[in-house]
Amino acid sequence: MKNIDNYIKYRIKRAKETYEDARFLAERESWNSCLNRLYYSAFYAVIAILLKKGIEVKSHSGVKHKLGEELVKKGLISKDLAKIYGLLFDFRHKGDYDGLFEFDKDKVVPFFSPVNELIEIIENLIFE
Repeated sequence: MKNIDNYIKYRIKRAKETYEDARFLAERESWNSCLNRLYYSAFYAVIAILLKKGIEVKSHSGVKHKLGEELVKKGLISKDLAKIYGLLFDFRHKGDYDGLFEFDKDKVVPFFSPVNELIEIIENLIFE
């Protein structure tokens, strides 16, 4: 169990670091990369809580599915935050794989607060 606890702590640490990376990229107006980092910060946090619940998921879409199944349906995470995660999931895919898609400040900045909230809620659920 010690190794899994260390891995959970590592994922939370990565979530926070990656969120700070997004802030750094926003200051430089690198919006596609910023959105990517926001997605991954949320992704790492969700992985951490799924691991805490004994659930290991192998794909991004699997993590998204388990977020709804294990966290939203059980009232641990709000539907609104799950929707934000879903948008980030879709936008990250679009930004990474659609060659001519550019994000801008108006599209990206509104994600900062909910992603930070998601990380804090998950951290509290894990370490309460």
